[in-house]
Amino acid sequence: MSVDTDPAEAGAPMPACIGQVILPRAHDIGGFAVRRALPARERQMIGPFIFFDQMGPGEFLSGRGIDVRPHPHIGLATVTYLFDGGIHHLDSLGSDQEIRPGDVNWMTAGRGIAHSERTGPALRATGGRLFGIQSWVALPRAAEETAPAFAHYPAATLPRAEEGGVSLRLIAGEAWGLRSPVATHSALFYADARLGPGARLPLPDHHEERAAYVLDGDLEVGGDRFAPGRMLVFRDGDALFLQAGPGGARLLLLGGEAMDGPRHLFWNFVSSSRERIEQAKADWRAGRFGRIPGDDQEFIPLPESRPG
Repeated sequence: MSVDTDPAEAGAPMPACIGQVILPRAHDIGGFAVRRALPARERQMIGPFIFFDQMGPGEFLSGRGIDVRPHPHIGLATVTYLFDGGIHHLDSLGSDQEIRPGDVNWMTAGRGIAHSERTGPALRATGGRLFGIQSWVALPRAAEETAPAFAHYPAATLPRAEEGGVSLRLIAGEAWGLRSPVATHSALFYADARLGPGARLPLPDHHEERAAYVLDGDLEVGGDRFAPGRMLVFRDGDALFLQAGPGGARLLLLGGEAMDGPRHLFWNFVSSSRERIEQAKADWRAGRFGRIPGDDQEFIPLPESRPG
């Protein structure tokens, strides 16, 4: 197939090394459009990653911003990583943190936490862009009921590598001889990579499940070229190089060991137990997740049915 044709668009056979190509669906979060790649009809998880949203890029006028009202989580960790703009995080532990490009906000929900995500006052006053990724990492069964926690990692604390036209920042986990300081509950990798025109990046082969999300530019794999907004899920065990097209590419790479069994997912709740999901629903209705200092005047009601 010509590399000028995107096989995900053409409906043509994929390279043998690719198991699936996921095309994100449009959703709305707090008045802001996102593109959701996980969970998908084709695939629920890649390693422990069970949710993957591209936020923006988008522009806010002065006085406007995102307003994701207080809402609960169990059984997962939320991971926020920005390329542009900022988000103000508040949670029921009392955490109060502005996240800026290159930083990592890692919130472990465990047995239960509530948080809100809004555009902070300074950025709201001036307006501006927002562009980033929010993902959820499902917790292994042994850690599903762990105590909730929040950690912020400034961009300068994350390991970086540059070689052969590739600039890479390891957001979390271990790969390419790097280890991130971000504490996780399972073996995984998550990275932000920029590839110059024609540059090649080896895909880690010591993780069981692996994927690449094309954020910008074109990515060539097995003689085919893939446009932005595609999540490529690779087959286990193949030694692969990912190559940027003539205009370069920016990728998010992610994966890890397969989860210890399937997960049930309802709204913002993830669990290996249906009964635990039902308990979380009852707890949110009854106000048992705790208040968020500084943001306790409104909340997102429990949906009546699972969102599409």
